[in-house]
Amino acid sequence: MLNIVTVFVRLWRQLWLWAPPLFYAALIFHFSSEANPLPALTTTIWDKALHATEYAGFAVLLFRALRGEGVGAGWSIVLAFLIATVYAASDEWHQLWVPGRDSSVLDWTADTIGAALGSALLPSWRDAEPGLMRRRIV
Repeated sequence: MLNIVTVFVRLWRQLWLWAPPLFYAALIFHFSSEANPLPALTTTIWDKALHATEYAGFAVLLFRALRGEGVGAGWSIVLAFLIATVYAASDEWHQLWVPGRDSSVLDWTADTIGAALGSALLPSWRDAEPGLMRRRIV
């Protein structure tokens, strides 16, 4: 019985850590599959700011998951940045095949800047606020 509980706890922990970034990646893919996603938003806010914000959020979620797995803060920053950047490149490649969309190195650059900010933002924020988010995730 103890082994079943241990397995369940481990699976729950994995789900708790990785479901948010995986869901976020699925949302990115979904909106990238549409010719004109969120037209009310994209007409009022600069495209590159949306890209940077989108990938900053993704990198924060990746950083959280990696830290929860026990990866050191420095490596979590680097890995979150790299994963988000590679996913951004794959997203731009994916948009080549979507009717009404185009792929842009400038969009990827904005994604990369956002990933850099997001992957370093959470560790800085955690260090600035004593005790904030320092408790162990699950």
